Amino acid sequence: MTTVQLRRYRIEPGRMADFLTWFPTVLPAREAFGFRVVSAYADHALDTFTWAIAHDGDEAEFLAAVERYDASPEKAAAFETFPRCVAEQVNGFVEDVLGPTATPR
Repeated sequence: MTTVQLRRYRIEPGRMADFLTWFPTVLPAREAFGFRVVSAYADHALDTFTWAIAHDGDEAEFLAAVERYDASPEKAAAFETFPRCVAEQVNGFVEDVLGPTATPR
């Protein structure tokens, strides 16, 4: 079983470039704790960034991995250069309603 969390950020106006420059630097730290990026999208017109991250296991295992990640020196190091430009964040667990064989529309 794989659990996927959709993470949606509203970025402060004019700060998307700062966020997008920083974002790849956090991925190795996430990957070290078993997370995989499923997708990542920037909507420049609406100043939003949306990404999906997956982890093997159920929601409880996902959340346990988040706790380990949050307490890690790897995350602390990645966030030393965080541009602090996220004005709002909404996270939620999601399910794939199209299935793995669906073709993109």
